[in-house]
Amino acid sequence: MFRKLIAALILFVLPACGDTMTSPDEPVPEAFADVTIIAVVPEGTGDVYLATNRNGWSPDASPMTPEGGAPNRRVAQLLLTEGFDLEYKFTLGSWAREAVDGAGLPLENAILTASDGLSVTHEIEGFKADPETLLDTWQDAGILGTLIYWRDVESEFLDRTRNVSVWLPPGYAEAENEGVRYPVIYMTDGQNLFDPRIANTGTDWGIDEAMMRGMESGAFPPAIVVAHWSTDMRGQEYSPWHDASKLAQFVKDELKPRVDQEFRTLTDRDNTFAMGSSMGGLYAMYLVMEHAETFSACGCVSSHLPFSEAVIAQFQGQDPSEADETPYYLRDIEAGGLLIPDGARMFFDWGTATLDALYPPEHGKLREHFEAQGYAFGEDYYLREYPGAEHNEAAWRTRVQDQLHWMLAREIPPGE
Repeated sequence: MFRKLIAALILFVLPACGDTMTSPDEPVPEAFADVTIIAVVPEGTGDVYLATNRNGWSPDASPMTPEGGAPNRRVAQLLLTEGFDLEYKFTLGSWAREAVDGAGLPLENAILTASDGLSVTHEIEGFKADPETLLDTWQDAGILGTLIYWRDVESEFLDRTRNVSVWLPPGYAEAENEGVRYPVIYMTDGQNLFDPRIANTGTDWGIDEAMMRGMESGAFPPAIVVAHWSTDMRGQEYSPWHDASKLAQFVKDELKPRVDQEFRTLTDRDNTFAMGSSMGGLYAMYLVMEHAETFSACGCVSSHLPFSEAVIAQFQGQDPSEADETPYYLRDIEAGGLLIPDGARMFFDWGTATLDALYPPEHGKLREHFEAQGYAFGEDYYLREYPGAEHNEAAWRTRVQDQLHWMLAREIPPGE
């Protein structure tokens, strides 16, 4: 979800020993625990990093040390509060290269409870292949239509380059369609949408398949999908209250003009849409609310509405009790914001399991706000709950066609 927000390494340091006196009124010092984590990795593995819930889930902030005489054994020694539940994963420096099992699927978070002298060892079977080595063989993944990759796209608004995936529907290049122009959907997390080999969880959204089902059934017209990949600054870049404005400038002022120049697109706002999940859902909402001159509709999948200062503190390994727990979207509502522009259409969905279990109350408050503004349900906005659905690509894959239908067919999707 938001594990890639900020690379913040939190170190616990024991106070110096000495002849100091402690007053009875002073708090009792916390107990600390020395913990050792060992990863046994395949021969020839490069630098290995430990990403944890104590370093903001940064994939490259905490390098492990080769154990003397055993280059395939990597060690991390941590000083933690006694009893702290540490969650962690192993990477080669990015989430695109995290540790996997024998089937090539990412490992679940490892968890330990800190106790002094604890040592745990993990046998790592391998790491995800460098996605760059798979881009030229996208056809091997069974992708329908045509997939084009723009690599390391630069921006004057963003610090990091990023890849961009461009999906063209079947028939786009045929002579009989050379005069046809297409709507465009701009999506987040482009690495997760089409190819399971490079998707973060080993499961892609199946956007190409969902598009084909809708097109072949006549439910909605063909469209082009343009999706920029996420970076290690995903949470910060997707947050409407942080750097979403910079990412929006990249999409609106740099990416869209290039897409419109190189492909046969319908360039007007009525045929330009935004879509994303979790933090990406908040970003899609932002694009329509703040840039309605460019985007007319959005699909906001499992949007992380509880996002707040306290959430950021927690993921940075800081004490969330010192931060404001009020979700940012509620603060916007209280300030008179979060309004749907004229002619815009917004679809919010959520599940009820895992992280999505937090979302029903927040979406209920969002609906109350929209109703209070006089917006029409099913026209200006729409909300749908998917009971039992979790917060992951596998769940989003099963219902993404509903979001596509809302944008491209311009109506409530079947099912209710």
